[in-house]
Amino acid sequence: MKTPMPPPTPYAQFEHDMLRTASPEAILRLLSAKVVEPEGYVDWEWIRYHRPPEGFTREEWWLLLRGQRVRTAKSTPFTLVDGTPITWNYPDSLWKLTDEITAQARGTLELPQGLERLERPRHYLVSSLIEEAITSSQMEGASTSRVRAKEMLQEGQKPRDRSEQMILNNYEVMTWLREVKEQPLSADLVFEIHRRITAQTMGDPSEAGRLQQPGEERVRIYGDQGQEQILHIPPPAEELPQRLETLCAFANGGGDGYMPPLLRAITVHFMMGHDHYFVDGNGRTARAVFYWLLLNQGFFLAEYLSISRLLRRAPAQYARSFLLTEQDEGDLTHFLLFHAQIVSKAIDELHKYVARRAKDQRDIIEVLQHSDVNLRQMALLKQMVVGEISGVDVSFYRQNFGVAPQTARTDLHDLVEKGFLIQRSDGRRHYWIPDPNLGRRLKW
Repeated sequence: MKTPMPPPTPYAQFEHDMLRTASPEAILRLLSAKVVEPEGYVDWEWIRYHRPPEGFTREEWWLLLRGQRVRTAKSTPFTLVDGTPITWNYPDSLWKLTDEITAQARGTLELPQGLERLERPRHYLVSSLIEEAITSSQMEGASTSRVRAKEMLQEGQKPRDRSEQMILNNYEVMTWLREVKEQPLSADLVFEIHRRITAQTMGDPSEAGRLQQPGEERVRIYGDQGQEQILHIPPPAEELPQRLETLCAFANGGGDGYMPPLLRAITVHFMMGHDHYFVDGNGRTARAVFYWLLLNQGFFLAEYLSISRLLRRAPAQYARSFLLTEQDEGDLTHFLLFHAQIVSKAIDELHKYVARRAKDQRDIIEVLQHSDVNLRQMALLKQMVVGEISGVDVSFYRQNFGVAPQTARTDLHDLVEKGFLIQRSDGRRHYWIPDPNLGRRLKW
């Protein structure tokens, strides 16, 4: 799929041409005119294919919109590579999304009635962390299948290649970030995130956890046409230390004026993608810092969301949200809106997922209620039947259900005796897999 590249904004050039050639009457008419902002905070590409208000050309329409946005724009401490200040607006659509997400994500995960008896929220946390680790790594080239990746993470297997190492690193970083969510963001924390997320995946290990240095060839972002299509050249390496210092101060609440925490986190995501501090792993690091900042700001529900899964479904729109800001004179609103919509969709998907799981659990209860198994065992069997996990060992069972090692062994051996599971060994490690007839026995 080719990434659509927005044409350069005509705003600056048209303004120059208008002031040079237009009559005083025409200039006065435009300066005094107002137009209604179309819904969705449109860009020039949208304007090109829609009818302008009566009495205006498309270029004049765009100029009026941009002028109105410039007058209401809020500042940030950041600039684009060329020094253009990065600003943002707060249209109603973004305001509404921000309020809705904040109300939901800063609350608690409400499980449908009856589901909390089977699976504690921790189970959802493990599943979402695995999903985020897989998709964030796949966005940067990891080619391992989802089935194999889940098997590796759930069963504690060692990665077999670079792709699997990327996924394991991502999973371990996402888990570790919950432990350091109370810390302020610092350059050292960003370096540690990058060091962990790129461990054993860099061609030169010394490049992990450090900024690109002056004299090194800077990373470039290319389109689908290869090196013939350069989409973005990050700022010179000499500027990176100061830009990172500004980023950390902003993430910790600095900067002029108030910005809602959600939008602050999205802004940090944009700037890390724009600045590209490292030789490799910039995208994974940016998404990890975004996740960390949501947790740091009290967005509890972020632990249960897989943002990267939705970004991976829309790679062209993801790339375009960066490009629109860079090509629309530093207007960050395009990027803020896109990512707020992604977070909102992730929350919607979570609620749908919980509702489906509630129904699945009710169905399996009906089948297992006479099978003399406990609620933990019911949850495990359901996961195996629907293919969420292919096997389990004592360590995974203990962590997933919060029980002692002996309780885990007792539960698993009991399921073997009842004919639901089969025990296997790999050296000194014992693990359990579903009996081939499990699905049929449970009428799945």
